[in-house]
Amino acid sequence: MPVRATKRGAERTPLDIDCDVLICGASFAGLTVARELAAATGPDGRRPDVVVVDRYEIGERQTSACAAPLPWLDAMGIADAVRQTFPTVEARTPRGRFSWRLPQPFATFDYRLLCELLAAQGDFRFETAKVDGRQAIDPADAHRPADDPADRDRITVLTDRGPIRAPLVVDALGWRRVLAPSDEAEIQPPDAFLSRGLEVHPSGTGDAFELFLDRRYAPSGYGWSFPAGDEVRVGVGSFDPHHHVKDPTLQLAADVGREPHGYQGNWIPHRLRPATGDGVFFVGDSAGHCLPLSAEGIRPALFFGLALGRELRMVVEGRQTREQALRRYAAVSARHEPAYTWLLRLQRSVGVIVPRERLARRVLSGLSRDGLAERAWGRYLRLMPATSV
Repeated sequence: MPVRATKRGAERTPLDIDCDVLICGASFAGLTVARELAAATGPDGRRPDVVVVDRYEIGERQTSACAAPLPWLDAMGIADAVRQTFPTVEARTPRGRFSWRLPQPFATFDYRLLCELLAAQGDFRFETAKVDGRQAIDPADAHRPADDPADRDRITVLTDRGPIRAPLVVDALGWRRVLAPSDEAEIQPPDAFLSRGLEVHPSGTGDAFELFLDRRYAPSGYGWSFPAGDEVRVGVGSFDPHHHVKDPTLQLAADVGREPHGYQGNWIPHRLRPATGDGVFFVGDSAGHCLPLSAEGIRPALFFGLALGRELRMVVEGRQTREQALRRYAAVSARHEPAYTWLLRLQRSVGVIVPRERLARRVLSGLSRDGLAERAWGRYLRLMPATSV
């Protein structure tokens, strides 16, 4: 299990920071936003002061199976983190096996190295601290003139080391959506629109990028086995958050002949949430950007991280206001609502298909005819193309 590397003892100095941009969360989405701000310059010729804060050191805590389309990793300049590539995907039922060629190869990668490569493309200060929330605005002060006009736009984020203030604040902290508006309904598992996943990382090798549709593992969901160089990532994800996945993960690992070492798990959002709220920008899992059905979260985190980073760059360069950026970025996210809705409908059908093995084989066999699966994968990948970089 990961060990927290937050500052301790004499190194754990209090924080009290004012900056231009505060990015909360140092994984795929947050680091991508920071990357897009690296070359920004304000109207006065000054580089923006960007601060990234996370509970863990950059690259320390992997919460993903770490697989993404290879063209995205190439386009982002982070392909050195790739461990293995796969031109095909295999779907397995208890008594059937189906294989399709992918329009773009998928790649498994090293999480720490990829995060380090993304971070190296940015220009920011990094602090380890746990984000607790944002400072509430006293209604009595809402219309009171500020000593400094800029103070009216600053948002104060509270951490376990002290406050950080910035006019541009990004929540890339994951499904908990820590900086959500106070009047927004909380989502808490298992009674929430979240899936759950768990995987193990045994040592070993393999050459098949496999999905398992088997009710023994998840009546509504799937299992997977993704080789990554000298390890194999084996796990189970359930779209029904009430369905526990530890025992099924152990069963799948045993069935594919792998020892269950290196546990990691997480809740996975499967519905879009508002991408902005009370002046804060949300990206990645905090905005529900993980795609339903596939539970693919890395490509959406990069895609929306780029979109948000470009909007924020226009603000710090004086080419638009924060309010304009909030509207424009919210619209970018909302435009994908139809695709998310369709994928969610297909996700719900999994709970009907997987428990009926004959039906599952008929569906997969139908997809194999006339290149239908390849065309479906192609349409899916075009939702967020690597040409966006």
